[in-house]
Amino acid sequence: MTFGVLIFVQNNHYHIPGSLKTAILVGFTLISLGCIPLIMQLRFDFDFEKFFPEGDEDLEFFLEFIEDFETDDNFLLLAFPAPGGTIFDSDYLHKLRNFSEQARDLPHVERVLSIADIRLPYFTPFGPATRPLIHLEEPDKYVSDSLLIFSSDRFIGRLVDRRAESSLVFIKTIDNLTIDQSGELLEVLKEGISRSGFDQWHGLGRAFFQVELSRSQLVELVRSTIISGLLVSLILFFLFRRWKVVLISLVSIAMSLLIFLGFLSITGRELSVMAALYPVIMIIVGTSDVIHITSKYLDEISRGKTRDSAVVATVREIGLATLMTSVTTAIGFASLLTSRIAPIREFGINAAAGVLIAYITVVLFTTIWLSLSPNHQLLRDDRGRYFWYNSMNWLYSFSRKRARLIWLAALFVLVVCGIGISKISTNYKIEENLPRGEKVTEDFHYFEENYFGFRPFEIAITYTDDEGVESFRALEEINRLELHFREYPDIRSVSSPAALYRLLHQFSRGELMGEGTFPADRESFEQLATFSQFARAIEPNILTSPDGMRARISSNIADVGADSIKVISASIMDFIHSELDTQKADFRITGTGLIIDKNAQYVRESLLQGLGLAVLLVSILMMLLFRQPLMLLAGLLPNLFPLIFAAALLGWFGIELEAGVSIVFAIVFGIAVDDSIHFLAKYRLVRGRGYDVEESLIRTFRETGKALCLTTLVLFFGFLVLLFSQNPPSFTVGLLISSTLISALVFDLLMIPSILRWIEKRTGNF
Repeated sequence: MTFGVLIFVQNNHYHIPGSLKTAILVGFTLISLGCIPLIMQLRFDFDFEKFFPEGDEDLEFFLEFIEDFETDDNFLLLAFPAPGGTIFDSDYLHKLRNFSEQARDLPHVERVLSIADIRLPYFTPFGPATRPLIHLEEPDKYVSDSLLIFSSDRFIGRLVDRRAESSLVFIKTIDNLTIDQSGELLEVLKEGISRSGFDQWHGLGRAFFQVELSRSQLVELVRSTIISGLLVSLILFFLFRRWKVVLISLVSIAMSLLIFLGFLSITGRELSVMAALYPVIMIIVGTSDVIHITSKYLDEISRGKTRDSAVVATVREIGLATLMTSVTTAIGFASLLTSRIAPIREFGINAAAGVLIAYITVVLFTTIWLSLSPNHQLLRDDRGRYFWYNSMNWLYSFSRKRARLIWLAALFVLVVCGIGISKISTNYKIEENLPRGEKVTEDFHYFEENYFGFRPFEIAITYTDDEGVESFRALEEINRLELHFREYPDIRSVSSPAALYRLLHQFSRGELMGEGTFPADRESFEQLATFSQFARAIEPNILTSPDGMRARISSNIADVGADSIKVISASIMDFIHSELDTQKADFRITGTGLIIDKNAQYVRESLLQGLGLAVLLVSILMMLLFRQPLMLLAGLLPNLFPLIFAAALLGWFGIELEAGVSIVFAIVFGIAVDDSIHFLAKYRLVRGRGYDVEESLIRTFRETGKALCLTTLVLFFGFLVLLFSQNPPSFTVGLLISSTLISALVFDLLMIPSILRWIEKRTGNF
């Protein structure tokens, strides 16, 4: 019993002491108010490294590799469109140089590069010298300077766009910028941009992503909370038609949300990119609990029971079933603990805790406040009773007379879903996870269209002989591999140690324009080696390890999707094994892009593992609740169909299966099982009172069937709130879950009765 020995019987009616009621209400109120200052301390966390799959061998290699080099996302690109349509304007170029000079003194900045301060090496009879890429103080030379810039791809797409309508400032930052450091850097950068006189600018890089996504997520969190609250208010008023009931329900749900967010704060949790889902989940789950609890309480007092007796009956009959459904929903979320991706695991455990917090708050706070309210403020003129009565009677009759048709339809759905599942893609793209209509997304597209983009693509080369990277043989092979890179249209901005020697070889012949060629023989190569430090000055990446035994070929690749990049990677590795000497060097594709792309593979694996574990745990709970093995068939079989349906939707609508979308299956399973448990628990309760199978089923339809339809309605519209989200994964989650929950209700109400009839016949109880 929820309230223990403090509840006692008086004249055949239960009585709950007023002091206990007051203590519960005051206690929850104080806890909720105490959580408000804790919520203000919550922080957003957007460290990209946390999305790396833990325990992966490619990740371990990458972490070791960057110890010799640097990370491939330690940059910030700022592009400035020229007001006059061309960057070859004296005023524009001076602004660019001034900003570059100021940026060098900013916090967390290690290096700044722009076309305004690049100097090119060349040879004179007296030795090497340098000249500016652009003669800022000599506008009459701008034409020849532009011809030099456009004569090769050394600068086009890297520091100047393809139409010379903008140029960028390359800022190298310290490795692994935190969100606080990113915020500090962006704040002073924006001030510097404003002082420099640039009206327009576009940003790309780790710091920009962290700050902008954090801001966008905060807006999303507030928006989803407000919209969900308004929607739930309307639905509750439509269901109960009494503002007092709506007020009690909303306060209970709001308290559960406050306590949940306070729990996250006090346990040191941080809000990740999926934080916008928390309010929606808490509000929807809390609303579902409220509807079950409140509907049962109102049914009891309408039958003439006292308020306290109605509370006890509600907790006794609905409280246990709701506890089980809360536990199964929590298990669904907890199944995400099998993921190798830390934010997914954290989301799963946080959401599971939130479901249980919502249950405790609703069962205790809601029932007590209801019992303190006069009946006339709660009961409504239920003219809709006949609608539900007739609808549930029709569903019961259909499930009885059309059992064969139902199972044939289920088989047809399986076939159609199988076709959809075969079309599932894991071709993950960065742009599909960026918020719509935000500057960070617009800027991402700007750089994809005008420059070489964001997504890194690298090959690490580790030498096993004594010569290392700086030998003629090694650099000649690197040169061939780099040139092979250029055969792929989607690979851009390729840099390697060999590029330095091509450039130096070109300058040694007195040529500045055009593409250089690698020295044709060892003698020519050795003559240039002593001057290589001049060429290194214009390359922004570290391409050779300090010990000279490792090299990297660094490039960017278009955001064509993880599967497409995997095909390109396989083609490059085929070239390496067939054309290069792999006995003296190990070639390996690496970088943050590869690591994040591998998440798709682990999403599939952890999804199956997590759901398998969830099914096992739910089976154990259902065995403890119903104590009959065959009841597992009724509880689990109908709930496999919604999972299959959700997977099929991914294939039919061309939605990539990636980390954010994978949580759909945990939510669908956890919530879908709830309906089954409520239906089976009510059926078992009525059956235990001596009614036959058919009478038990029709009574279950009339009472629990109505509640399931109402809660599914709330869940459907509740998750549709996510369609207002600017975050594509949240939009997808809302669309999939809303659609799938309707299918879960249909499968439960049509398949469970048929299974129960079969079970009762098999056990001889029909």
